[in-house]
Amino acid sequence: MKKKKTTTERYTLADLENWREAAGDVDPPIRLGVFGDPVAHSLSPQIQNAALKQCDIDMQYARFHIRANELRSALRFLRELDFIGINLTVPHKIAGFEQLDEADNRAMRAGAVNTIRLRDKKLIGSNTDGEGFVRAIRSEFSVDVRDLRVMLIGAGGGTGHTIAWQCALENCERLALVNRTLEKANALAKRLGPFFAGPRVFGPAPRLEVVPWDEVALRAQLAHVDLIVNATPLGMNPSDPSPIPARLLAPHHIVFDTVYGPSRTSFLRAADEAGGRGANGLSMLLHQGALSFSIWFDREAPIDAMRAALAL
Repeated sequence: MKKKKTTTERYTLADLENWREAAGDVDPPIRLGVFGDPVAHSLSPQIQNAALKQCDIDMQYARFHIRANELRSALRFLRELDFIGINLTVPHKIAGFEQLDEADNRAMRAGAVNTIRLRDKKLIGSNTDGEGFVRAIRSEFSVDVRDLRVMLIGAGGGTGHTIAWQCALENCERLALVNRTLEKANALAKRLGPFFAGPRVFGPAPRLEVVPWDEVALRAQLAHVDLIVNATPLGMNPSDPSPIPARLLAPHHIVFDTVYGPSRTSFLRAADEAGGRGANGLSMLLHQGALSFSIWFDREAPIDAMRAALAL
């Protein structure tokens, strides 16, 4: 009889290389998972295993600690295994895109992938972060992204790219791209420019703008912003500072931190201190995870069961 293993266990590249020895006796079999570094914090197994159980699908979803220099090999091993698919999280979303055999429009636009489906040993990529973000903002704040002036911090990363594209597709009122490396933000702004060519909001600030990540520049921008999004890893460690200090925030600001964890991040505490509203990335995780499930199984995800697993 096969022994039962919980999916709190983390697997590695070496395990993938010798998968039959590492997990051949796991019941139900592991046929889904998430690649990341770090990955121990990921709650994706929690929600996906709840969905699999609710739908009576006899398989499990697990965490895989895959370092940046291991991703190519990990995906190569995955092609030879009986997996349905995989999620990619930090830092693999942009690098993973380069390893795909096929990509849908969402992944192509963002140049980043967070959901891979395996079919005939081919890696077929999608990106559910953008739509997951839009649904999260609607559920958390009862407002649509298209009606907001958005500041995106961390526009150079995979999650940031995807959220920026989604804001453009939603035709949001305004988008300010903040990144430590201005070259990356400028390159993204050039691609997004046509979406912001038409007038929507009257005011002194342009609809699309690249902003340096320094206090003087941020202070000048924040009067023309409703929603501030942290798409950087800042906050994954409890000691991380807020990407924007509380003294710059105002009560009218909505703060969305894509980072989630057992305690409120410094960014959300800064929003509290300023009297603004804030939410972490759990609702985005829920909605992008439900979309991933639908891609893998071509059916609606049991979102209530997934939400209950997060106790949202």
